[in-house]
Amino acid sequence: MCTYATVCERVDGSAKGPGGAWFHVTDATVYYDHPVHAMAEHSLNIDLADPSRGPGARVAVELTRESAERLVGAITAALASAPDGV
Repeated sequence: MCTYATVCERVDGSAKGPGGAWFHVTDATVYYDHPVHAMAEHSLNIDLADPSRGPGARVAVELTRESAERLVGAITAALASAPDGV
């Protein structure tokens, strides 16, 4: 079943892309649907990109549901461990 549920968010950060070069990312697109490459029926797909630099300025991740849930927990724990304002 395709969900077509897509969430887009503005971000400010960096990603390492093709060829090992770092680039600025401005957009995050997150959706739960069929993966392109991951060996799973469905996956949480995350694209980090700078659309102004064309299609090459993009990093894509496809995670199983369980892996995505663990990643959310890890992100929450890492942010909670940092003092406010840091």
